[in-house]
Amino acid sequence: MAIHQLSEEQIRTMSPAEKDRWWLETVYKGDMPQLTVRSALTGMLLGSVLSLTNLYIGIQTGWTLGVGITSVILAFAAFKVLSRTGLGREITILENNAMQSIATAAGYMTAPLVTSLAAYMIITGRLIPMPVTMIWMISLSLLGVLFAFPLKRRFINDEQYPFPEGRACGIVLDALHNEKAEEGLFKAKILTVSAGLSALIELLRSEKITHLIRMPFLKIPEYWDSIVYRFITPNIAGVPLTDLTIRLDSSIVMVAAGGLMGIRTGVSLLLGAVLNYCVLAPWAMKHGIIEGTGFRNILMWGMWGGVAMMTTASLFGFFSRPQVFAQAFRGIFNRKERDHDPLAHIELPLKLSAVGTVIIGAFVVWMAWYFFQIQWWLGVLAIPLVFVFVTIGATSAGLTSITPTSALGYLTQTTYSVLSPGRITTNVMTAAITAEVASNSSNLLMDIKPGYMLGGKPRHQAMGHVLGIFAGALVAIPVFYAMIQGDPAQLMSDKLPMPGAQAWRAVAEVLTRGLSFLHPTAQIAVYVGAALGILFEIAKKVTKNRFPLSAVGIGLAFVISFSTSLSMALGAILFWIAGRIYGKRPGSLGYKLCVENQETLCAGAIAGGAIIGILIILIETTAG
Repeated sequence: MAIHQLSEEQIRTMSPAEKDRWWLETVYKGDMPQLTVRSALTGMLLGSVLSLTNLYIGIQTGWTLGVGITSVILAFAAFKVLSRTGLGREITILENNAMQSIATAAGYMTAPLVTSLAAYMIITGRLIPMPVTMIWMISLSLLGVLFAFPLKRRFINDEQYPFPEGRACGIVLDALHNEKAEEGLFKAKILTVSAGLSALIELLRSEKITHLIRMPFLKIPEYWDSIVYRFITPNIAGVPLTDLTIRLDSSIVMVAAGGLMGIRTGVSLLLGAVLNYCVLAPWAMKHGIIEGTGFRNILMWGMWGGVAMMTTASLFGFFSRPQVFAQAFRGIFNRKERDHDPLAHIELPLKLSAVGTVIIGAFVVWMAWYFFQIQWWLGVLAIPLVFVFVTIGATSAGLTSITPTSALGYLTQTTYSVLSPGRITTNVMTAAITAEVASNSSNLLMDIKPGYMLGGKPRHQAMGHVLGIFAGALVAIPVFYAMIQGDPAQLMSDKLPMPGAQAWRAVAEVLTRGLSFLHPTAQIAVYVGAALGILFEIAKKVTKNRFPLSAVGIGLAFVISFSTSLSMALGAILFWIAGRIYGKRPGSLGYKLCVENQETLCAGAIAGGAIIGILIILIETTAG
């Protein structure tokens, strides 16, 4: 089944109501089974397992990984086997989509265990009771769901943001379940070959794997530039490029992600990365502004301008089109408008979002006061900050699939270092509210994207997200407490290094000294970044979305490594060039691969690399 989508011209010229009617008439498949008992149970089962995977990886590396594509392929394969053995029937494409919403929610909700909550226990030396942790994490995740839906109409229905990871998941679903034999077979071949190539590269990048198969001569360097370092040590202002994270990754996963995000975001990422890591960071190191080298030290200085740029650009972009938000909320109180909303019967009711946000938000504020001794007015202030950060996080995820959770947490910590100086626990736990809720909202929007592409009911996916939250909480949290054996001192041990939590603790300890502790150059960067974010959005509005640069893309390059930005930019540029070359040659192999099936090719590479990457991380961290 072909995936229908609007052209760039239609996205610019059609009104939100016209886009909604187009989707309802062209894409929506309301009569197809979606959130069924078997899709729910499968999603909760897979999500439980994948939540443990993410928990373990987070403990060892500080990162969590997307599990949507992984769960889709696993569920498809499982039901295909059951069908062929006569023990069941194949799962439908929308059932599989609803399933991945559940599994993804379960996988991502583990983040506070390896960041904010662990940091709080390390700082205080006090074990948070497991029931408190469970209720706290579930409440934050539910608040993320409720905050997401007032923004869904803008990001997905109206502006049609790509949400590359979600789009890749939709492409994989379409390729796996395609009913047209020839088209489906060709897409499946592309998917299989690109996934296999990406997986093979990931395998050969691992020294432990190549030794395990007794073929160390097949080892691919983790970064291609390591070959150059055998002969020379390139540097900028005396700082080796490796210490600036200026490296070319041999993995093609992020290259494929760049192929899904578009040329404007890709070029913006590259421009921001060059400015930050090739110009500003070496200058700051030379003058002693940045102490030490490496990504974390650069991040602690360079992120302020980038975060400010993303903040002002995201908020200006949102409030410059208030009719989308206002139209959505008018339907809560105006029955006439609600009755004329073509999607009212399938969208999550915004009245539920508005009322639920107040109720659960008040409960979170009470928990913050009662269990973590945060003054009630400071907790109340965190709720509107959530809206600000949800907007930023959703914009970033919509363009690049990356939610800058850590940067948003650091920004909150900076704010509360001024409002409540010297209170390190307030600093950490208020950041937990804003960053974790923003992360959950962005993940929900990422989950909704494939459902929108394939014609699913968004409210079913919201319900699935809630099921996944409970599945992850009921499995991952008890396992986490079993691992630390009731002793917070186990955190930061050799077995439980907790690098993410250590970063949160370090930022809190620095910022509780007050905002004046921030270097004057970083303070200047905040004002410059904020102004540039607004100017870029004005230019985008004046040129009717034809301005060639993305403020969020440039800002995001200041909070991720140069190598990651470079890989994604290369992907965007390479597929743009391929489109220019092969777009004039319909029927050629290059046209079929890089134009007609660009998303399938990229999605396969992301899926294969991600699945094998998870397995390799588990093998290497266990063996290490």
